[in-house]
Amino acid sequence: MPRLVGINHLALEVGDIDEALVFWESIFGELELRGRNRNMAFIDMGDQFIALARGRTQPPDGARHFGLVVDDKEAVRERLRELGVAVFGRGLDFRDPWGNMIQVVDYRDIQFTKAPEILDGMGLEGLTKSDSALEELRAKGLTA
Repeated sequence: MPRLVGINHLALEVGDIDEALVFWESIFGELELRGRNRNMAFIDMGDQFIALARGRTQPPDGARHFGLVVDDKEAVRERLRELGVAVFGRGLDFRDPWGNMIQVVDYRDIQFTKAPEILDGMGLEGLTKSDSALEELRAKGLTA
């Protein structure tokens, strides 16, 4: 029986690729792209990526969302405040201009883990887990 291993990428529908890239860069600074064309752009995240696809076809997200892992959740919160992007929910949730809901989580506080060589290659060497995240991983037998 096959087993789930992880997520390689996710695709978000947006109205305009250039506008979407400007929006993402306004929050996260200069982006590294794996590629782009008239209808798609691929935002690199080390061993994963976000695909932006031109042509939003559905209304704004309700409960549907994805969790975006960052190295500094509070810096994202501050940047969204500076940009006037509405934040809602109990954590750090926001919508892009096309209604895609994004839930921001801090790498330190969750079970999701990147291999040290991936973190190093992304310039994130030294990024560590909180004690609670390590305990969750230990409980699953996923770390010493």
